[in-house]
Amino acid sequence: MPFVRRLLMRIATICLLLSTSIGAADEIFVAVASNFAATLKAIATRFEAASGHKIHISTGATGKQYAQIRHGAPFDVFFAADSRRPQLLESEGFALPGSRFTYALGKLVLWSPEAAYVDSHGKVLRNGKFRQLAMANPRLAPYGKAAREVLQAMGLWQRLQDRIVRGENIGQAFQFVQSGNAELGLVAWSQIRRDGQPVPGSYWNIPGNLYSPIEQQAVMLKPSLAAREFVAFVKSREARALIHDAGYDLP
Repeated sequence: MPFVRRLLMRIATICLLLSTSIGAADEIFVAVASNFAATLKAIATRFEAASGHKIHISTGATGKQYAQIRHGAPFDVFFAADSRRPQLLESEGFALPGSRFTYALGKLVLWSPEAAYVDSHGKVLRNGKFRQLAMANPRLAPYGKAAREVLQAMGLWQRLQDRIVRGENIGQAFQFVQSGNAELGLVAWSQIRRDGQPVPGSYWNIPGNLYSPIEQQAVMLKPSLAAREFVAFVKSREARALIHDAGYDLP
């Protein structure tokens, strides 16, 4: 009997430990700008394997997600494509004070999937030998705002209005070009860069002085312990290496 009692107590202890371990796992709901979605998914996969937590990722335009958060969308963390929306959420009381940080610095490129179509100085924009130019909506997406600034700096914004097709976000703008619906696109460098492989098609790496810095910030929206652990992981050396390899500069 003492042996049976000890065995039952041991089994009960194991069950308690298992239930505690299972209970410790949590779900984290994250909103992320389209340009960073693939990179965040790669980071989330590693975090899930290490922590046991589950990350649910919602992708979209930064401006649209900002509006959703203000209207009660149940996100724990917001990874924006700019610094303005996280700052607004913090000042408006929708984010945890002091949780905002810059996780990446974005780059804009002019890209075509066709080889030798885009020259190294973007002269193709001036010669007009294209039907449509894709870009993200400047009102919703920071990369769209940067694209507008580039065209304005080149004196082409008004001239190209009838050729511009606007995606709701940078992901949609990229799809317009990738599918062939537009010959050219002002897209994120991270969308076309392949680590260790040649970039498909042709592109112009747009000088940074033609558009405002794309400082991508994240902010916590709820005081979740699991979300804090995820944010800490994003700031780790391992995650920062993934971000850099995906085509972003680091702050």
